[in-house]
Amino acid sequence: MSPTDPQAETGTPATADAEVPAEHDVPDHLALAGEFPPVSRDEWRDLVAGVLRKAGRDELPDPIEEALSATVATGVQVAPLYTAEDAADLPAAAGVPGLAPFVRGSRAGMSPDRGQPGGWDIRQRHADPDIAATKQAIAADLENGVTSLWLVLGEGAIPVDSLGDVLSDVLLDLAPVSVQGGVAAAEAFLALAEGRDLAPGGSLGLDPLGQQAATGQPQDVSGLADVARRAAAHPGLRTVVVDGTVFADAGATAVEELGCALAAGTAYLRALTDGGLTVDEAVAALEFRYSASADQFTTIAALRAARRLWDRVGEVSGAAPEVRAQRQHAVTSSVMTTKRDPWVNLLRTTVACFAAGVGGADVVTVQPFDAALGLPDAFSRRIARNTQNLLVEEGHLGRVLDPAGGSWYVESLTESLAQAAWDWFTEIERAGGLVAALESGLVRERIAAAWSDRADRLAHRTDALTGVSEFPNLTEKLPDRRPAGEVLPSGGLPRVRAAQEFEELRDAADAAAERPTVYLATIGSVARHTARASFAGNLFQAGGLKTPSGDALSGFAEASTTVACICGTDKDYADSGASLAAELRAAGATQVWLAGKPDLGVDGVDGYVFAGCDALDVLRTVHDHLLGHNGHVGPEGGQA
Repeated sequence: MSPTDPQAETGTPATADAEVPAEHDVPDHLALAGEFPPVSRDEWRDLVAGVLRKAGRDELPDPIEEALSATVATGVQVAPLYTAEDAADLPAAAGVPGLAPFVRGSRAGMSPDRGQPGGWDIRQRHADPDIAATKQAIAADLENGVTSLWLVLGEGAIPVDSLGDVLSDVLLDLAPVSVQGGVAAAEAFLALAEGRDLAPGGSLGLDPLGQQAATGQPQDVSGLADVARRAAAHPGLRTVVVDGTVFADAGATAVEELGCALAAGTAYLRALTDGGLTVDEAVAALEFRYSASADQFTTIAALRAARRLWDRVGEVSGAAPEVRAQRQHAVTSSVMTTKRDPWVNLLRTTVACFAAGVGGADVVTVQPFDAALGLPDAFSRRIARNTQNLLVEEGHLGRVLDPAGGSWYVESLTESLAQAAWDWFTEIERAGGLVAALESGLVRERIAAAWSDRADRLAHRTDALTGVSEFPNLTEKLPDRRPAGEVLPSGGLPRVRAAQEFEELRDAADAAAERPTVYLATIGSVARHTARASFAGNLFQAGGLKTPSGDALSGFAEASTTVACICGTDKDYADSGASLAAELRAAGATQVWLAGKPDLGVDGVDGYVFAGCDALDVLRTVHDHLLGHNGHVGPEGGQA
């Protein structure tokens, strides 16, 4: 029985049974498409097929939509076109904002955290062990739009015994505080809060199962209920944070992240109720943290699906409807953050923040654009908080409840993610729960498979990284940042970034005594070779390689390299590609590439670069050829 069926087991009536109005129910003079002839899906398919055939696609799938479909999460694909037909068979479980199953949002109107219509809690993260710098940063944040604080305590971050000093100037009855750092951090905050009123919305940040996932070491959950009872003295202070970003940072898609978070939340419900709390008290003790990526529609749908799934868990656990609304903290993804061309992170985090707000997150943290480089400075913190301020205060994004609701695409994607995540959650439960699934390697293997698929798309640049795998800038000057302490636990699930392998190659090229070079040997006029020369230059530069160019052999000697890439048209290759390859070898080239597909079959070349090729494999091959173990360019592509 699927948990996403609103009538499953309980007989609860569906809350959104209204049918989508037919087009003919709208008067012609009011219909946006009233002046255009109606177009059927079959006509659209014929037009798409024609375009694909012109692009060189001879064999086309049936239906044609499969040619343009894309995978956005494990087992979840999105189609290029959605109509009312796609939403016709979906369960009418969206409901209304503020009511179960909370797909459309956990509230209906006023925000309890901000005290005004719309908006969300703008939360800034702080982990700088320099107490004076942290206090200054906190003051600047709270004076300029941040509404709550996220403090990372422990080794490499804010010292636990300095918590009182860090918060000495903060009005705790106005600014919610969420701490992270295990039992020691929770105890320190509870001691500080004793006898004081706290603003609702903070948390003690306990997440032993997330800690186990990150470290690989068993953790004790038996004491959570005792801490929750102490936290109950402060209404609105949550005890446990179910941190799904632990799984996302290991390479999980939205499906694995939602399923693992659901399994962790269920395990915490068991632990809390076994410790004497009621189901309602246990549910109210939890907050969920999710990763928000620049794939905006997947992020929107994932947050909506997460609320629906958690409501179902609460329902079958016997929790009252009014406490089952999942409190969500969305954090812009660490996986998508790049060290190279970090300014592009401004775009990524803006899209992710937009998606988190549209998806209905209660709390949002935008990571500063320089987060992967070290400790953020005042400027990057300002940009991070103003990203949210602009979307909330000037974009009025929070004034519309569930703005994506009713979209055939978003509703279909929400349903697909919910079903796939529930299947993964029930697989974990059948394996004995999250602890057993972590210990057996089930979670690690599933996430590794998901990341392998993503890594393959990154390597082939079908998932492009602007400024890294596409359009790299070899002359960029990176911001100088103080190194951040290693505050995240390790030893369990890995932590990955989409850009890491390209950036490692860039680092190796930068560290060489002389920047390794690939000479672009062009054929014919500029108009004939520009497209492929630009493509090849872009690809090789993604590995930090310099790409001077010249007409055939004219600049090869000056390039001081043993690697060349021939760039021209198919006709040029047929006429002179093989002879140019031979001439390049005679001039000292020990590796010759060609910008074009392998089916060109040009004699004398070692490999081909083309759209969809394994760019990482190409770059590693060239690096191995040009760079020795000491990072110097050798005369024959080996060690100098």
